[in-house]
Amino acid sequence: MTAGTHPVAWILGGGSGIGAGSARALAEAGYTVVVSGRREAELQEVVDAHDGRPGRIVALPVDVSASAGPASPAGALARIEAEHGEVQVLVYSAGTNVTARYWSDTDPDGFARVLDVNLTGAVRSIHAVLPGMRRAQNGLLILVSSWAAWRFAPTAGAAYSASKTALGVLAETLNVQEREHGIRATHLCPGEVRTDILKTRPIVPTEAEQQLMLTADDLGETVRYLAALPPRVCVNELVITPTSNTSYSAANAAARAPAADTTPSRKRIP
Repeated sequence: MTAGTHPVAWILGGGSGIGAGSARALAEAGYTVVVSGRREAELQEVVDAHDGRPGRIVALPVDVSASAGPASPAGALARIEAEHGEVQVLVYSAGTNVTARYWSDTDPDGFARVLDVNLTGAVRSIHAVLPGMRRAQNGLLILVSSWAAWRFAPTAGAAYSASKTALGVLAETLNVQEREHGIRATHLCPGEVRTDILKTRPIVPTEAEQQLMLTADDLGETVRYLAALPPRVCVNELVITPTSNTSYSAANAAARAPAADTTPSRKRIP
């Protein structure tokens, strides 16, 4: 297949979870999809699992924490453009978290690792694709964020919440500064999704709880919807949650709790 035959989508964090679901959906929508991440075996599993289904997925290992070299986002993009053409859709789905999420047990190194993958890696990837999108006067950047970026989530941890909230700022600055080049960005904020990142929680959700969550393919369909919109449409921010949305549990419990009697007590006067 020659470069330029199909539009190209590049998915960072494409070896599992939301990234893999997005790859399947975009491939079936007619894109040549490049899935990238650090673990080559996982990427190849996504490619092999799609074999025989509509569309094309190819694997290209990338380390989003690398600022230079062939494995960096900039180095990988040069290869993508040479082999497949310029990237029309970037999905940044790389993300991580740590188990130690509270000020009492976290440390600056762990905080920095989360920010480097979730935020600085996104900056490296966006910076790489923007010149080609400007040349084409067309481009869509989907930054996979979190409910924790849209509403404060106490259990997500400071590093994760800070990095995901900052993705919203990246999306907004892109929409302000790159709109005249036909470039638009979406800050995609899913609630609980059944992916491997759940294993980093201090208390891993039960199987029954995970059955109620969104799936990677639910988010893949969301990404396909965004990519199918005409270039004149910019979805600045999109929040999607499972109907069970446990983020509301505490609020519901508080609303249903009997109100405390704050009436001052009165002594009976004989």
